[in-house]
Amino acid sequence: MESLCATTAQTFFHFKPPSISHSPSSAHFLKGNFLKPINKIKQFPAPYSRQFFHPHHPSHRINLTRFIASAAPAAAGNDVADKLPADILVTETPEPNSRVRLSVEVPAAVCDDCYGRVIKEFTKQAKVPGFRPGKVPESILVSYVGKDNVKRATIESILKRTLPHAMSSVSGRALEDSIRISTTFPEMESTYSSMKSLRYDVIVEVVPEVKWNPEDGYKNLKIVVEIDKEIDAQTAADQELRRRHKALGSLKIVVDRGLQVGDVAVLDVSAMTIEQDESTAQSIPSAESKGFQFDTEDGDRVLPDFLDSIIGIKRGESRSFPYVFPDSWKQEDLRGVRAQFTVDCKELFYRDLPELNDAIAEKILSGCSTIEEVKGILLQKFLEMEQTAKEQATDNAILDQLYKMVEVDIPPSLFEDQGRQLYGAQLLQIQANMKLNEQQMASLSSPKAVREFLENQKENIASIIKQNVAVGDIFKRENLQILTDEVVKEVENSISEFKSHNQDYDEERVKEQVAKHLFI
Repeated sequence: MESLCATTAQTFFHFKPPSISHSPSSAHFLKGNFLKPINKIKQFPAPYSRQFFHPHHPSHRINLTRFIASAAPAAAGNDVADKLPADILVTETPEPNSRVRLSVEVPAAVCDDCYGRVIKEFTKQAKVPGFRPGKVPESILVSYVGKDNVKRATIESILKRTLPHAMSSVSGRALEDSIRISTTFPEMESTYSSMKSLRYDVIVEVVPEVKWNPEDGYKNLKIVVEIDKEIDAQTAADQELRRRHKALGSLKIVVDRGLQVGDVAVLDVSAMTIEQDESTAQSIPSAESKGFQFDTEDGDRVLPDFLDSIIGIKRGESRSFPYVFPDSWKQEDLRGVRAQFTVDCKELFYRDLPELNDAIAEKILSGCSTIEEVKGILLQKFLEMEQTAKEQATDNAILDQLYKMVEVDIPPSLFEDQGRQLYGAQLLQIQANMKLNEQQMASLSSPKAVREFLENQKENIASIIKQNVAVGDIFKRENLQILTDEVVKEVENSISEFKSHNQDYDEERVKEQVAKHLFI
């Protein structure tokens, strides 16, 4: 893969709320939510409502795969399914969203064997008046326990014994915790009562198939990486030195002139859209602020050309001016919007700074005796940050290209899992920045809030999943592996992040999650 680094200027608007990152950090492709097939059949979930389709519906014009699930013991991770008295018939039908429907037909021989086991268990446990334990005739036992209870217990036994055998066709492909029985329990009761056999359907999500377009396109990938000019090491080091120098000065009130470059103003800012019909003009909340401390040296980073419109404004003065948001503006719904800004200058200050010389070097950066030493240390720090930023930008550019090259039918559980991870990370950041109380956290953590996030971020979540699946497929195709020390480092980073946000964590659980989400 080739990458070309270019530098481009970016603008920042102080009032705009932070947006959600398009993709996670992935300098070594370590933070992807890679897929991990299940290696253990877990207890089946509660029966789910069956969906019916017309037999000639287009969705049924698909290939069916029938196979006989062996009656011999079937290994399922650490579990071993016991031997059945007869084989079961399983029909595998592919469905949308990387799901497979397994239609299971259990013969009477297996059902009878399960019934016998249930009766034997009830015989041991039931305390029927007038009979010794284990000596109750079957007819009396069934009458005592109840026919319906025996039937339900038998069906549960059938499901528990046959499900591991039925799942053998998707072993290694099924996604963890994605198995559900779609046939309702009343339907199974009806089938068992009338036929003394059992039929049920299982829906399971499988590792999605990755289709590359073009095939092996990732091998000849070329990208252009744009680096924000403020990430440039020398520029960033100069800005940091200026920031530290300004911190040593004091603000004094301007009394005899208007605003000029270098000053700090306290402003009230409001904005309305400009419409032909004035009655339809609307306020722009993201561009409004009260008591905004505006440093003129950061003018263009707040809003391009905003400073030019208020130069000369005096304390107590109000100024109104038209403004057109640039087409490159980050907030898409404001791009090209014509607005009328109103700015009220509440306070105006100038900076009284000490001379920038060796005498204040120690105050600017502890341990330094000269300004040149300060500059050298700051430059080295930002050179490292610049390199990291370039690597991050390169990774993001690669991932952006990869997800466009693949077609993936995303399983619903994988989408929700990835979405919840993103939302959880966002909540952690909000909590760290704003120190939310329990009521606020409960509101933001509500099912409604999560659903709205998943819906609003649908495209973002899908793109991240495609990126991760694409990287996982490359690892598989090229026989790549993540080194053990990198896994250890990822665990340490995760724990460090929990600590930085003052969040409780279980170290063993963190290790499990890292192992689950890394492609190892």
